[in-house]
Amino acid sequence: MDPRATAPTPSTAPARPVNVLLFAVAGAVTVANIYFPQPLLAAVARGLDVSVRTAGLIASAAQIGYALGILLLVPLADTARLRRLTSVLLALTTAALLVAASAPGVVTLALATLALSTTTVLPQILTPVAAVRAGPGRQGRAVGLVGLGLTLGSTLSRTVAGAVTDASGTWRAAYLVAAVATAALLLVLPRRLPERLGSRGHTSYAGLLAGLPGLLAAHRALRVSALLGACVFAAFSVFWAVLAFHLAAPPLGYGPGAAGLFGVLTLPAALLSATAGPLTDRYGAQVVSAGGLVLTGLGLGVAGLAPYSPVALVAGANLLVVGVSSCQVANQARIFGIGRAVAARVNTVFMLATFGGGALGSLAGSWLYAEHGWAAAVLAAGAFVALGGLVAVCSARPAAPSCVPDVTREAGGIRPRTPQGES
Repeated sequence: MDPRATAPTPSTAPARPVNVLLFAVAGAVTVANIYFPQPLLAAVARGLDVSVRTAGLIASAAQIGYALGILLLVPLADTARLRRLTSVLLALTTAALLVAASAPGVVTLALATLALSTTTVLPQILTPVAAVRAGPGRQGRAVGLVGLGLTLGSTLSRTVAGAVTDASGTWRAAYLVAAVATAALLLVLPRRLPERLGSRGHTSYAGLLAGLPGLLAAHRALRVSALLGACVFAAFSVFWAVLAFHLAAPPLGYGPGAAGLFGVLTLPAALLSATAGPLTDRYGAQVVSAGGLVLTGLGLGVAGLAPYSPVALVAGANLLVVGVSSCQVANQARIFGIGRAVAARVNTVFMLATFGGGALGSLAGSWLYAEHGWAAAVLAAGAFVALGGLVAVCSARPAAPSCVPDVTREAGGIRPRTPQGES
């Protein structure tokens, strides 16, 4: 791999320390807003007197909104005042959660979900802030800890939402709890953030968005991470998109709660994935991402070879979670080495590629399972992992001298970086 693509610049040295643990908690709370409605859809359908398919629009609205927020809002973190941006996003998310809690119909609930998921992209802002403020040699730890918060938030939010709904007798209570938790962050988080991620920029909002493709073309590290992220998340999405159907089908015949239980059963893997950060700092992103690919492949192999063994499926799911999470941490640590001036925008490109791979995996897995069953879906997931392995092997080769020179997009334009990564 081209050393210029990952060498951190002196500007990445921390100007003031940040509380990465607070960032992890804030990430867990905010990312939960995307996932906690999923186990409530049946209750929403009954409460609003709509079909389950119609209620499913809520989950789609959440994913669409999150992707829009990553594209349209996260790039602002490179030039905006972080405390103000964070305060506005948390306030808007809280307001949208309250609207959702009082929604009289499914249309209002879907629109409120779209709005709150668009503004709850704070995890994708906090991750680059934590990474560049951590400084050289500690970026993996910072990304890993925030990533652990996101994993726990997305996993446990489903369990908490279901428990709150069962205890209160209404799905609206879960939205109220989420609104209170998000509002609490508004009182604590903004004041703990640096004023800005980098230097004050003068690039227009349109310029920030227009420059995203150029970043992908200019930085080999970003291309590698984006491709790997898309491949491993595609495999991950294939597995989880069809798991509930596989568990419900004969001879297993488990109820719908079984798939939700898998989220709790994979907590050991989520906790273990926190080691990916320190390992990345010590051995490099290339080694850790390769190890993550191997673990992901092993998980799919276990689940594919023993498709009707609950123990094997749980073991495979744990291997899959730790493998994909490790790849994610390593890939993000790699791109945050590009430089502080573009940290939020390279994360935007990376996350869009990752979500694109996930969407492709979900579609491919659902179609293959419906047509050919579990084995075909697992083989498709394995094919995505194999493609990721090919990317990893090719990226290990030194970049040719004729390659496009690595550049850093500053607030006012693009300028080449020196071979040592100095800016």
